[in-house]
Amino acid sequence: MPDFAINRPTTALLIADFYAEAMGALPHAVERGVVARTAGLQAAARDAGLMVCYCATVFRPGYPEISARNKTFSARKTSGQPAAFDPVSLIHPDVRPQDGEVVVGKHRVNALFGTGLDVALTGNNIDTIILLGYATSGVVLSTTRYAADRDYRLYIVADCCADSEPDVHDFLINRILNRQADIVTADEAIAAIRAG
Repeated sequence: MPDFAINRPTTALLIADFYAEAMGALPHAVERGVVARTAGLQAAARDAGLMVCYCATVFRPGYPEISARNKTFSARKTSGQPAAFDPVSLIHPDVRPQDGEVVVGKHRVNALFGTGLDVALTGNNIDTIILLGYATSGVVLSTTRYAADRDYRLYIVADCCADSEPDVHDFLINRILNRQADIVTADEAIAAIRAG
């Protein structure tokens, strides 16, 4: 990885789909201490004045946002389960947003598609995103691809990401995501934020 240096005023931390249910119980996340690492990174970002953002997948009652053609979400629409509509309620309590931090509810896998997040980032002159979350094969992959096409500089915090399939996480981090983002650890990200 090249030297990891950031400019604080133009860098945001995106804590993506950091669901309490997954990150608190998924063996892949628990064994690697993902929640504690992310809380430490979040604290460093806040202390340094970085823009801290969050996303979670939400829908209105009846799931009007979901098309029958959408392979990822169509089963949810017919599941009979009530729709979750408050993104904050889904986020792990150890990394919940503070007042004033940007939180978006999304209706697709990608955190930037169809949400106000891209507007908030560009409106604040953000050109660099430090990204982490669940799942590596979901929001991390999809957001990385889209954000790279939008010319954001991207850092993915590998040890703050998790997937239900650890081998998929490893493959994506080591073989796919490193083509469009720099892969870093939480310790490296914290050091860069403090030095920035």
